[in-house]
Amino acid sequence: MANKDLGEIGETMKDIDFCMLTTRRGDGGMSARPMSNNRDVQYDGDTFFFSDGNTEKVREIEADPHVTLAFQGKQGLLGKPGAFIAVEGKAELIRDKSAFADHWNKDLERWFEEGVDTPGLTLIKVHADRIHWWDDGEGEIRL
Repeated sequence: MANKDLGEIGETMKDIDFCMLTTRRGDGGMSARPMSNNRDVQYDGDTFFFSDGNTEKVREIEADPHVTLAFQGKQGLLGKPGAFIAVEGKAELIRDKSAFADHWNKDLERWFEEGVDTPGLTLIKVHADRIHWWDDGEGEIRL
């Protein structure tokens, strides 16, 4: 296995706007949906997403905070696939408006027209336990 550090993983993640966030449903099944990290990546093992607080994903995280994130980068040379990153971790729901400003950007107003004052706005913080990546090799980081 090749070696990469969190900084190198973060550089790759900056170029990938959307990932799939997977949560566990109440019936034991899995649900995945696309989420944008808004290129908010100074990666130290934490990833942040904004959500309406009245969604199934938020209820699923409240019931079981274990989640996975799946990232796929751009195509590489000669049609070869780009980078792939799988993150396993625990999600935390943050509803404190003062924490929103650190992760907010104007592009989010497309979904949240009232900005950080949007009723029910929730910040989802995913803290990685394990990161597995594939690109010019493969490797794993455990935090």
